[in-house]
Amino acid sequence: MGELDDLAAFAVLLACGSFTRAAERLGCSKGQLSKRIRALEDDLGVTLLHRTTRSLSLTAAGAALLPEAQALNAQAARARQAVASLQEAEQGTVRLSVPVSLGETFFDAWLVEFSRAHPGIRLELDLTNERRDLVAEGFDLAIRSGMTGDERLVARPLFALQEITCATPAYLASHGEPRQPAELSGHNCLLNTHYPGHEEWLYQRRHELFRVAVSGVLASNHYTLLKKAAMAGVGISRLPSYMIQSELAEGRLVWLLRDYQTRASPVFLVHPYQGGLPRRTQLLVDYLLAWFERSRQRLVALQG
Repeated sequence: MGELDDLAAFAVLLACGSFTRAAERLGCSKGQLSKRIRALEDDLGVTLLHRTTRSLSLTAAGAALLPEAQALNAQAARARQAVASLQEAEQGTVRLSVPVSLGETFFDAWLVEFSRAHPGIRLELDLTNERRDLVAEGFDLAIRSGMTGDERLVARPLFALQEITCATPAYLASHGEPRQPAELSGHNCLLNTHYPGHEEWLYQRRHELFRVAVSGVLASNHYTLLKKAAMAGVGISRLPSYMIQSELAEGRLVWLLRDYQTRASPVFLVHPYQGGLPRRTQLLVDYLLAWFERSRQRLVALQG
């Protein structure tokens, strides 16, 4: 590789006509460039240049070598252009790892919409609650709850995961509506076993913390299943706000204990650290940030 670099430097030197201008273009000192040309001459066992204080001229060996060195530079330039074009192309595959419930909830909403806007981009969606090693497994993006703790990744805030306590009007008509957290202990609560301590629900109001022991006939580590059970009127559930916006807006679910806050967990869009994202990946990043901001605004409207 050193000899190829020296050949490229030789072509630049002849194009510039002086060591000073060539060194500036190559980003090195005049002395370093001179050493590279001498090293090339030593490797080839020939003299390539006649040097004077005012001019450079080629020897016969130099004249024979120059077209090959120029061709090498041209090929390198074409390679760089090909990579740049690939970076800017709105085509290719973007691999995205997403938590199961998030992917299931938003597949129709944003995935299809994005694909229609950018038909040249192929989305490969990996639905899993496991944390993929993006670098080792070749993923472009991931959506993750909580801080990543991985210095290899860049994290962009996407939204805050807020659980909403909810039930159907039919369930509440039969069992009554809890007005304060303590009343949940008398209800059939649908529990998420993904979280430690799932048999205790926490609420906060002003500066007071409420801990409620809850139980019920169904527990699962899958938000989608818990939502289906809640929609069937089985009991009271705590579900992510992003999953139930339309159900709340249409009255199919009732938001309970609205004056009491549940814990909010930040959710991030992450990608491996690199100088610049390919355009296909950047388009998806920009789209997701805008889409979830619109989703947040819809939830704020519901709260009002």
